[in-house]
Amino acid sequence: MARLFGTDGVRGLANAELTPELAMALAASAARVLAAHDRSHRPVAVVGRDPRASGEMLEAAVVAGLTSAGADVRRVGVLPTPAVAYLVGALGADLGVMISASHNPMPDNGIKLFAAGGHKLPDGIEDEIEAGLSADAVRPTGAGVGRVTDVEDALDRYATHLLDATPHPLAGLKVVVDCANGAAFAAAPEVYRRAGAEVVALYADPDGININQHCGSNHPEKLREAVVAHGADLGIAHDGDADRCVAVDSAGELVDGDQIMAVLALALAETGELTKDTLVATVMSNLGLHLAMKAHGITVVTAAVGDRYVLEELRAGGFALGGEQSGHVVLPAHATTGDGLLTALRLMSRMAETGKSLADLAAVMNRLPQVLVNVPVADKAAVADSSEVRTAVGEVEAELGEEGRVLLRPSGTEQLVRVMVEAPAQSTAQAAADRLAGVVSAVS
Repeated sequence: MARLFGTDGVRGLANAELTPELAMALAASAARVLAAHDRSHRPVAVVGRDPRASGEMLEAAVVAGLTSAGADVRRVGVLPTPAVAYLVGALGADLGVMISASHNPMPDNGIKLFAAGGHKLPDGIEDEIEAGLSADAVRPTGAGVGRVTDVEDALDRYATHLLDATPHPLAGLKVVVDCANGAAFAAAPEVYRRAGAEVVALYADPDGININQHCGSNHPEKLREAVVAHGADLGIAHDGDADRCVAVDSAGELVDGDQIMAVLALALAETGELTKDTLVATVMSNLGLHLAMKAHGITVVTAAVGDRYVLEELRAGGFALGGEQSGHVVLPAHATTGDGLLTALRLMSRMAETGKSLADLAAVMNRLPQVLVNVPVADKAAVADSSEVRTAVGEVEAELGEEGRVLLRPSGTEQLVRVMVEAPAQSTAQAAADRLAGVVSAVS
């Protein structure tokens, strides 16, 4: 049977795959596992959600599961995923539960779990929780049943934390923020205004249905138009649960996660905060990031795709900055997970500090054209073992030299091999990717 937990919690089509029964059982099992690991006190869990319609149903199920297992619940309502992670630590809780499918379409939903301190659960604890789903556990009764409290100042606590982590006021900056009709619809405009910026809010009117609908970090087209129309200094786009951030400069040009990391890495290096002068990125980060960091004496450590693997590298090396091209950026000194609002504040703070435009700051990195081709295959292992594929990859790498890059990566969930090529010219990258895709397809 496939493992229930993916790289970022449990996700599925709400009320079909991710049912209230599963959500309740998952929450109850999590509470029992935590109680078994520490019997010194009654477990406390922080529960938050994004505004999609199924979140109301799943929140009720999660709260019922936790309290039925004897855990007390601190309910924080609609807040970003990183806010829930922060509040787990700030409130001294043992567990955090975020109900969100992030950037996925509205019909999906998910459950993300955080351990004490707001850290992601280790694989071993997830396995224990999954194993306990079918357990015939004894439920507490009477005063042993968990209680529920609403944390009325949850947003203010989170906002204060973010403002404390912002080194320079944003006075003089005008920003358009696309809230994706998601979890940041209230938090992002308020925090950016309190930091000193003039704010124009887009897609900040969630109705439970419109989350991520033609908006947010995966769809920045309207944001690009709005930045130019409003004469703003920049635009910020979050995803549904606001653990991501991509930006748009004053001319409407996209500034992705790689470019944001380049800007933040140089800022941290300047103040001596970039531990070991090292940045953690993933194998999908643009070669331009590697070249820019090398030119400034910064080492790039490469992790597998997924915030879980970035976090593992950050913790293992004690590094200060890491993230993904998608805009999932982690600053461990201030957050235990990717925080789109924190990322945006640090980016705008750098603009305010230097007096430079976002375009000028992002120009430190030349983003090479990148082509990705998904090739359906019958057997991913056969592709990995193919001498024909290895020969073709070697030939393309020799032709590109240090000015390009090739990456073949099997999908973790589908019978696909992802062929990615970077080159100085779009046409060169496309031709090489198509050529390698043909070889992969023929082998399988």
